[in-house]
Amino acid sequence: MTHTLLLYCLVFLLPTESCRTLSQAASKSREKVPARPYGVCDGVCTDNSQCTQPCPPDTQGNMGFSCRKKTWHKITDTCRTLNAVNIFEEDSHLVQPFEDNIKISVYTGKSDTISDLLLQKCPTDLSCVIRGIQQSPRIPGNIAIIVQLLHNISTAIWTGVDEEKMRSYSTIANHILNSKSISNWTFIPDRNSSYILLHSVNSFARRLFIDTYPVDIPDVFIHTMGTTISGDNIGKNFTFLMRVNDTSNEVTGRVLISRDELWKVPSPSQVISIAFPTIGAILEASLSENITINGLVLSVILPKELKRISLIFEKISKSEERRTQCVGWHSVENRWDQKACKMIQENSQQAVCKCRPSKLFTSFSILMSPHILKSLILTYITYVGLGISTCSLILCLSIEVLVWSQVTKTEITYLRHVCIVNIAATLLMADVWFIVASFLSGPITHHKGCVAATFFVHLFYLSVFFWMFAKALLILYGIMIVFHTLPKSVLVASLFSVGYGCPLVIAAITVAATEPGKGYLRPEACWLNWDMTRALLAFVVPALAIVVVNLITVTLVIVKTQRPAISNSMFQEVRTIVRISKNIAILTPLLGLTWGFGVATVIDDRSLAFHIIFSLLNAFQGFFILVFGTILDPKIREALKGR
Repeated sequence: MTHTLLLYCLVFLLPTESCRTLSQAASKSREKVPARPYGVCDGVCTDNSQCTQPCPPDTQGNMGFSCRKKTWHKITDTCRTLNAVNIFEEDSHLVQPFEDNIKISVYTGKSDTISDLLLQKCPTDLSCVIRGIQQSPRIPGNIAIIVQLLHNISTAIWTGVDEEKMRSYSTIANHILNSKSISNWTFIPDRNSSYILLHSVNSFARRLFIDTYPVDIPDVFIHTMGTTISGDNIGKNFTFLMRVNDTSNEVTGRVLISRDELWKVPSPSQVISIAFPTIGAILEASLSENITINGLVLSVILPKELKRISLIFEKISKSEERRTQCVGWHSVENRWDQKACKMIQENSQQAVCKCRPSKLFTSFSILMSPHILKSLILTYITYVGLGISTCSLILCLSIEVLVWSQVTKTEITYLRHVCIVNIAATLLMADVWFIVASFLSGPITHHKGCVAATFFVHLFYLSVFFWMFAKALLILYGIMIVFHTLPKSVLVASLFSVGYGCPLVIAAITVAATEPGKGYLRPEACWLNWDMTRALLAFVVPALAIVVVNLITVTLVIVKTQRPAISNSMFQEVRTIVRISKNIAILTPLLGLTWGFGVATVIDDRSLAFHIIFSLLNAFQGFFILVFGTILDPKIREALKGR
């Protein structure tokens, strides 16, 4: 053995390693090597300066350091113990040193890479390198070598991947997916190594042939399952239960294929799914974005006929204060992409995603936003405010009933109070349906109930604004034309057409256009969708447009009332119109400002201040109407004194 090694030293003239060192590497390859830096950099540490240090004894490669804040920090590490001499269990004198085999290459049939030798020595199960790999330390250089080996294997083997090959392949990958190796991935010079590993595992699994029985390969850090499906199946699902970071904490992941999708499969086909508990953290180490994977990473390999699947991710962090996003890994751009999935339902424990597998998107997971979006103060503001708003509206309607005969003696005051009563009534109904919607657990479990609640909330909130608009039209009609040209019944019918007819048309068209494609509701709540169909615009645009029109109306009233009155009766009507205009001038900005901040929360959903302001203004709308629309009216106060 020693003579053979000496012969190889002379033949290949290895400049970086003496024969004695190579012999030691062959005999000590199974000893663990510490991954901490070896030695220190010479010279003074100045910011942005760099240096290179050799690896510890019995390893090859070097370590790169960079000076930051007067301290040397390791930035790269290529230290390795694995090579073509010691990676195989036996017959190591038949192989070449690894220095000739570092590059990732496509299989050519020549015995010049470790992967080529592997396919020659144990082509049936790839097991002849498992022991050598499992006993090697998980230092950055070794990780890089194993990634390259797995990539070459997945590239070289196009057919004939059976369960034994897949089991050996998973065992090799499991070694470097170990949670104890995550920190070492950050020092690999090739930042694409984690991407290559994920792509290689998926590519190799895609060639797995499932014969008679389902495949189940449950390694600690990679779990592969596969089975056959056909159109007559009632539905398939895979359930994974895996530990996180070698702790007792276990999270689950499920892959669900609906019966509707299974009908699309023309003949028995294969479905393969792979779960990774640590690849998410490894990918994070290679990404510059401030994101956190909050569940398993699930890869799915499906027949091309299947376009949609459901994925259920149990959350690693059960925090309710951070937004969750369903994402797919873009295999070309090497990033998480929200376009591959949409959220169906979410609670503190899990998230349900609907995803679209394709050649670009094979792996999926959930991200946890680093920004806190929810606060207990928002919950308190919403429920306390809605309680006050509801009581205020009931009080407003009660007062109107009490003083109705005293304050509606003229046509203009009658029409004005018709508007006030309907504004209060529609807002009360909107608040009631909003409370109903909040008690529904979500669209996935109460879909029909959510659709109904959202429709009525949309309808009645729109009605509030359209009745405000009706008041503005009433003012314009009265001050620019004459009130008595049309019968009161015609005016009342016109007001009701505007106040209820327009909102009903908008709400009906919105639900009819978006609900067939499941784009009417938000995935996480019973309210109009924004991310997919922008259905929320069917409320925001009319509401804000009415705010603008009403403010223009107030301006016209101010201009018109500067002219002297022709008669005393006309002067009285003008005074009434001015009083109504003051009411609109106060209420319209308040209601418009409310939903203006609502738009701001959609545009900048990270701002807690916008959410608090929106919750305050929205929850106390009923109180505003009671104060500015009823109590501050002098005629109502006089009527109440008389009562």
